[in-house]
Amino acid sequence: MTVAVIDLGTLTTRLLLVDSDRRERFQPMTRMGEGLAVDGRISPAALERVRAVLVEHRDRIEAAAPSATRVVATSAARDARNRDELFAIVLDVLGQPVDLLDGHEEGRLAFAGAVAARDPESVAPGELVAVVDIGGGSTEFSVGSGDGRVIGVMSTDMGAGRVTSNYLPSDPPRPEELSAALSVIQLHLDDARRELPALDLAIGSGTVLGVGGTITTVAAVELGLLDLDDRSAIHGFVLEREAVEDVFRTLATESLVDRRHNPGLPPDRAEVIVGGCAVLVGMMRHLAIEQIVVSEHDLLDGVASELV
Repeated sequence: MTVAVIDLGTLTTRLLLVDSDRRERFQPMTRMGEGLAVDGRISPAALERVRAVLVEHRDRIEAAAPSATRVVATSAARDARNRDELFAIVLDVLGQPVDLLDGHEEGRLAFAGAVAARDPESVAPGELVAVVDIGGGSTEFSVGSGDGRVIGVMSTDMGAGRVTSNYLPSDPPRPEELSAALSVIQLHLDDARRELPALDLAIGSGTVLGVGGTITTVAAVELGLLDLDDRSAIHGFVLEREAVEDVFRTLATESLVDRRHNPGLPPDRAEVIVGGCAVLVGMMRHLAIEQIVVSEHDLLDGVASELV
């Protein structure tokens, strides 16, 4: 059974095609959240970028002939006053309605996708698992058992695109801008700890899985990945806190032009990666996370598993 899932994210418009024999991901940058903080609307240019990518995705979906298709939208669509315009484009191009996920559902599905992809032999009985999903507009923290049962979810309004647009206007960011961003990130993390007490317990005694473009990109940069289409080295890679700090220092002190040349960093993510790194570094510092196991399976996989 082939299923197709599209995620209308703040930075990317992603497609997952999956069946028993293949798992194909396409994740072009569309920057739907660009300028959203100014007037609360998705810009006409961003809507057109999304439309163009959806046309490409439609061709891939038609070629795959899936048994089921689902389109979901997350942080940017939750914030946008004109999200009906976005949904109308999806209906026009794909003939599909859009499911607008709230933060809790987004975190639950990311947890399901990440946990299901683990090697069963690596799951200890009674183990707690925390899943961190750093997106473009929001970051979700989910805690549950190693067998996939969710205990709690907390969604926060911090992400790579949101932090970049709100706090890091300079190129490269000034030290005071980075400090301000990290201070705001810490406040969000305090909220997460207060609303999700099991988070500290899972971090202290269990496993932390990291999903989303920021975390996979930092892993690729740390690995010096030259072939960005070969993701096999990323899934299961253990990101140590010291390595994350090193990547952050390097990328935050480079200009955008120089940053684009780092092996492992997709050029179209160079503009927002420092904001994403600030979230990741702030989280590892403030929550005392020493290492994160990177997962290439995330929200898309959680949705796909429910379709199957």
